[in-house]
Amino acid sequence: MRRRETADLAGSVGLGAWAAFTVLGLFVAGSGAPPAVDTGLLSWSVAHRPVVAVAAARGLTATGTGVVPYALVALAGLLLGRARRQRVLTAGLGVACLAAGQALRYGVMELAARPRPPRQDWDTHASGWAFPSGHTTTSALAAGLVIAAVCLRAPRGRTAFCLVAGCWAVLVGLTRVYLGVHWFTDVAGGWLFALGWLGVCLGVAARWLPSRLVAGLGPASGAPVEEDPGDGPGRAPRA
Repeated sequence: MRRRETADLAGSVGLGAWAAFTVLGLFVAGSGAPPAVDTGLLSWSVAHRPVVAVAAARGLTATGTGVVPYALVALAGLLLGRARRQRVLTAGLGVACLAAGQALRYGVMELAARPRPPRQDWDTHASGWAFPSGHTTTSALAAGLVIAAVCLRAPRGRTAFCLVAGCWAVLVGLTRVYLGVHWFTDVAGGWLFALGWLGVCLGVAARWLPSRLVAGLGPASGAPVEEDPGDGPGRAPRA
């Protein structure tokens, strides 16, 4: 796929996700009481908490924040590049995308100021406001960056890698509901926020990174990245 087409696709996906996130945010802010899907899933979770399941959920939810997401993104970036400079660049860009996304999410959370579910229903520690879920957003951003790197690198078994990363992010989000510290709409908001931010970051990278830094990224065959004649710094855009 050409870089311009990649940027356009990422931008379109990101724009759609931001639109859906905005609609969800307005719905959450204007609904007052939590919607039925939130209260129903919370009630089910509270009623189905065997000790083993709670322990597994706590362990999984802990991987959605802190060192693990950053380590996964940095490792994916290091594996994506070929030359040392490329590896440092891709790892650094991935970590920057994740960190900036977390900061932006925090600002949105403070503006929304949505209360969490009742504290008596919590089965793990939590802090801050509810919407959008931080663990969900962070794990989804990390998984998306890992999936993007795997698809660019195109190793054997990439479908399995992508499925594992995607399932991990989904399950981290669901554990937040199961453990009672988030409403389901907080988690859905986290997924949409992450998708929107990934669209922005990938679109900007595809359109604006210099060709000399992008060349060589991709399948192990070393095939060059296909360029649009008008793409890249110093070139006139196509009509």
